Amino acid sequence: MGVGDEPGAESRHSPVLDKIGREITCGELPAGHVLTLDRIQERFGVSRTVARETMRILESMGLVTSRRRVGITVQPRDSWNVFDPRVIWWRLSGSGRDAQLRSLTELRIAIEPLAASAAARSASAAERERVLAVAGQMRGLGEAGKLDEFLELDIAFHRLLLEASGNEMFGALADVVAVVLRGRTQLGLMPHQPVPEALALHEEVARAVASGRAADAEDGMRELLAEVRDAMLPLWQR
Repeated sequence: MGVGDEPGAESRHSPVLDKIGREITCGELPAGHVLTLDRIQERFGVSRTVARETMRILESMGLVTSRRRVGITVQPRDSWNVFDPRVIWWRLSGSGRDAQLRSLTELRIAIEPLAASAAARSASAAERERVLAVAGQMRGLGEAGKLDEFLELDIAFHRLLLEASGNEMFGALADVVAVVLRGRTQLGLMPHQPVPEALALHEEVARAVASGRAADAEDGMRELLAEVRDAMLPLWQR
């Protein structure tokens, strides 16, 4: 903590950050809207330290800028850090959910097949063994309808492939994919039980990565994400 910071300020700014972040990303606080620390303190009943730290975090995300004699100004969407997991979650849980899901699904389709191919070439022996184990566990949990545990393994599966690709840019997207997968589940957009085709495709990709078959890993991941895209199409076409 710096000089003048209060103990516990970091935990206390979270509800304020969440509320204002959601209001900005859903358009309730539009670009050009000016905030002040005084108004934030009064509205939420928090200290100056908490209000200032909240604005600092929002500024780091590109959601606001702070200038002397101007105030704290909400920024347009093209200034936001759209890869920040908190920004993604706020957008997923707001009125722009369907558009955000489409953007994220298209990103995954563009990146993850290439990451799977790269993982088949670059993964360590331990990573190859791990991806096989995770895919096998996913099938068991999916068939048993244990969705919470299945979700955690699904996140681990995709994170492992992105990080095992050997491409640090792909690896940096692991948290983005995790938020998408968790968001689809928490927003009730996943089936009550994973479809058999998806379970089989996870295993197919895992086997291809484990045996170094880069083209098969890429094709399998592309097919898996096509299934995700097809499931989302009704939302995008409304």
